Amino acid sequence: MHYFITGTDTDAGKTYVTCLLIEALRLAGHNAVGYKPFACGDRRDPLAIQQACGSVLSVEEINPVFLKVPASPYAAALLENTKLDTERARQGFYKLTAMHSHVIVEGAGGWEVPLAGKETMADFAAALELPIIVVVNNKLGCLNHTLLTVKNIQARGLTCAGMILNYAHDERDAASISNRMVLQNYLDVPVLGEVMHGETEINWPDDLPV
Repeated sequence: MHYFITGTDTDAGKTYVTCLLIEALRLAGHNAVGYKPFACGDRRDPLAIQQACGSVLSVEEINPVFLKVPASPYAAALLENTKLDTERARQGFYKLTAMHSHVIVEGAGGWEVPLAGKETMADFAAALELPIIVVVNNKLGCLNHTLLTVKNIQARGLTCAGMILNYAHDERDAASISNRMVLQNYLDVPVLGEVMHGETEINWPDDLPV
């Protein structure tokens, strides 16, 4: 089973959660790897995924499309005067699925971040036909971002497998404490778990098939 990891915004904790899920799957004996088709600015995220995979893949296999400018893939490609190769990114995914039973694909930025032409990350994910897991940056203001993201996923006819609430910082407030309850009231999508700041492990959610 393969999954696509998106986030409510940049720095929601997608890579952190992706790595924890990969590690949980591998610890349970599954042949799981991660895939970061697009990276901009640096390759810290693909390197973290490589480590979570036990270094069974090269950085290039994990991240086939890399742009040096720290911006959206669309803007970075324009500024570097290059063409974003979305087809190469798609083929990289299919190559990994031929060798591994679980490929956890991490997007870049939020759900509708621009890629090339009129294509967005959401279009790329839809083409892969994967169930989507939404990493929520659990803070004040995340409700709007989460509702918009999940409803867009469902409007596209895709499966939103669930949400993982990530406490990116130590601080707790009324919003972060109550967000789970509000999201469960407004969405028919399960909260698969909550990741507290600084945690180093996560169990594969029982709600997700493997």
